[in-house]
Amino acid sequence: MRFRSFDRLPVFEAIARLGSFSAAADELGLTKGAVSYQIKQLEGELGFPLFERLARGTRLTGQGANFLASTEAALRDIERKIEDIRRADDRVLTIGVTTYFASRWLSPRLMEFMRMHPEIRLRIQPMIDLLSGEADEVDLAIRWGRGDWSDVETEPLFACPAWPTGDGAAWQEVQASGLAEAFNRFTLLRDRDDSNAWSHWFDVAGLGYTERADTLVVPDPNVRVQAVIDGQGVALNDSLVDQEIEAGRLFRLSPHELADYGYHLALPTGGPTNPDVETFARWLRQAA
Repeated sequence: MRFRSFDRLPVFEAIARLGSFSAAADELGLTKGAVSYQIKQLEGELGFPLFERLARGTRLTGQGANFLASTEAALRDIERKIEDIRRADDRVLTIGVTTYFASRWLSPRLMEFMRMHPEIRLRIQPMIDLLSGEADEVDLAIRWGRGDWSDVETEPLFACPAWPTGDGAAWQEVQASGLAEAFNRFTLLRDRDDSNAWSHWFDVAGLGYTERADTLVVPDPNVRVQAVIDGQGVALNDSLVDQEIEAGRLFRLSPHELADYGYHLALPTGGPTNPDVETFARWLRQAA
């Protein structure tokens, strides 16, 4: 026979906790008669007495004490589940990424994650400078570089070496003049004034690097790609521009590459506070 008096369990718990039908009635906003009736009905369904009625107050029977332990555990579980549901409704997992990475790698894969985890609400926060204060609002960021940042905890996601790209005219210049002479004339596009990626590449290519004035800072990587296509300079890109390479809109200007560069998971120092971070991070690792 199925137990049906679940709505009477809070009344039973209140009497057991307070030791009095009257006190339980006051706490629950019921009359003492209503409390007595509910316990009588509950005892009738259970088939055993829960309380001994004393001259002053009540006392649990042995069977009542055993039942109280199960009741308290069940009510706690229900309360925890309600709180989990409330938190899930309010909780949004915010992922900080550049528009370049979002459009070229992450977005085509997100539907898989959403099908696997419909309970997690995602917010993709487009970011230009992942090193600035705008990263404070995200639970997890995806950065490109060597992973040598001191302001976050990082974990390699996948290697993605960078190499110089240019338009057709830049490619012809390299073929005609050679790498060193061509790059002495090119305008170098970079993401930040303090970026040292170009100096790293010059070292790898054996060209040597000196500070130069002919640079142009273009923080948004998608805009930077378009600037290269438009002939405004050359930039370091990675395999996420393969579509432009195959279409002949971009050209790889050198076989030399920054082999130790790639994409990294970046978490606030001290670890994640949103419990969904690890679920998303685990999926990212598998997708990568």
